[in-house]
Amino acid sequence: MECDIDTQHAEVSRAHSFADEAIRVQTGATTRRPRLRNHSCSVQGMPLHHESDIGLFDIGIVGCGPAGLSAAIWSARYGHTVVLMDNGDPRNWESRGMNGYLGLPGLRPAALRASGRDELQRYGATLIDASVLRVDRDDETEPLDHDVGDGLLIFRLEGGQTARARRALLAIGMRDVWPEIPGLAHVYGANAHVCPDCDGYDSRDKRVVVIGHGRRAVAMALALTTWTSHITIATNGCAPDIGDDTLQRKLDACGIGVLTDSISGVEHSGSEITCLRLANGDAWHIDKLFFTIAQFPADDLGAQLGCERDRGGHIVVNEHFATSVRGVFAAGDITPGPQLAIRSAAAGAVAAMSMHRSLVPEHRKLEAQD
Repeated sequence: MECDIDTQHAEVSRAHSFADEAIRVQTGATTRRPRLRNHSCSVQGMPLHHESDIGLFDIGIVGCGPAGLSAAIWSARYGHTVVLMDNGDPRNWESRGMNGYLGLPGLRPAALRASGRDELQRYGATLIDASVLRVDRDDETEPLDHDVGDGLLIFRLEGGQTARARRALLAIGMRDVWPEIPGLAHVYGANAHVCPDCDGYDSRDKRVVVIGHGRRAVAMALALTTWTSHITIATNGCAPDIGDDTLQRKLDACGIGVLTDSISGVEHSGSEITCLRLANGDAWHIDKLFFTIAQFPADDLGAQLGCERDRGGHIVVNEHFATSVRGVFAAGDITPGPQLAIRSAAAGAVAAMSMHRSLVPEHRKLEAQD
């Protein structure tokens, strides 16, 4: 059976349903988390019930993960007016702890977000809990400062509200496509993962299965050889798609086998994996799962604005985190490169510096010397 991952948008609702189940299992919650298209809007907790212009800001940021929060805090410390818009649906909400974040081992993503939001509000920034439907340019409005006038960017929020800003930062992140396997939600975040760099350390000498196929699965399996030699790729009924002799030779050299049977479920005791049950009835006794099916941008704002993107949908930026669109910046997992929380936070800070410098009038700047 061939598996088509080109139609990634068709997988979004299914991926979200598995993530919802993971939250319910891990927290006992009976309500679902907000959807990407959240039909409520509030400004710093105050609901907005009618169409309104929330205001004009120096910097508008979409996304409240490490990149967006870091950029907002740094921008506010530069004295800029900042509006941060977020739909409350982060990629790593199901994770039980972040690894490798300096000084904060095992910190839950929700705790980092809550702390960052509290810190940001102390600087007087505006937080809007709503989805941004689109961002439009307004090049006709007379700029407030001719030295830095690049027109305005209009953020159109669900519910009819708008916010305007002179600079925009897209920190919208990426989404993972989940395999449709019963029981996966019960172990996700504890013993099922998507990031070898983040969670490979806890797989030391463990029996690991990588769910996926093709080059992506081979790359993940090879990455995990840093920590364990007990690795199998499970394609879950898909064709292996490992026709490249180089890929097969690398798998053979590392003793990595390929299992093509369909998977009927992940059996578990609490969050511990007891076995991977195959459709033919066989049971594979394993300790850890990693999966790499596909990922896609969490929103299409970059495409709407016409930002240059790579083949994976990431927004291409320069060393200042500026996109190909004037006045628009991007940071975090939505840009190419390693997808690590600590890197995203650093990128957000550098993006804030770049946006600040772009807003400083020419008479307050010196030309850079070679």
